[in-house]
Amino acid sequence: MIKKKILIIMLLFATIILFAGIASAQEELTPDQVNNNKTLLILGCAIAVGISGISAATGLTFSGASAVAVAAEKPNTGSKLLVLQVLPMTQSVYGLLTAILMLMGSGLLGGTESAVMRTNPIIGPAAIFIGIVVALTSTSAINQGILASSSINAVGRNPDVFTKGVIYTVTTETMAIFGLLTAIFIMVGLQLL
Repeated sequence: MIKKKILIIMLLFATIILFAGIASAQEELTPDQVNNNKTLLILGCAIAVGISGISAATGLTFSGASAVAVAAEKPNTGSKLLVLQVLPMTQSVYGLLTAILMLMGSGLLGGTESAVMRTNPIIGPAAIFIGIVVALTSTSAINQGILASSSINAVGRNPDVFTKGVIYTVTTETMAIFGLLTAIFIMVGLQLL
């Protein structure tokens, strides 16, 4: 319930930022304002990558511990266990993808500084919110690791439940996908993409 409220609040902030970005004046910012935008954008990237990475690592720890225990008893299930074990890692990819998109859109990664970075003072603060949205929704990797752990244990008892275990484990990831999509929509609205 609390996670839903936080997500709703974050989406409201994102909407406000989106409309503030569209409505902002197109005059050039001062060099200090541009540097502030850059600093906050980099911080948003760090939040997205850092928290999604920590969450994925935690989920991988849960699933990996179960995979090792089951593989010790049933070595022939190794490939199935590996598939289930690595599923929580995908949320870290969403954090990395978000950071790459923001850095490319701003011109800080392999390009020249984008016009939006020089004219829109809301880009920096918006990047923080983008990073937070992706980070919070990527914490689903922890729960996914718990589900993967249970699925791994079930496959150890009955290898025929592998497909069902993958399906149940992957459903948790939809929250992180929603966070990534929200981040992309905000970036498009702010003309970062």
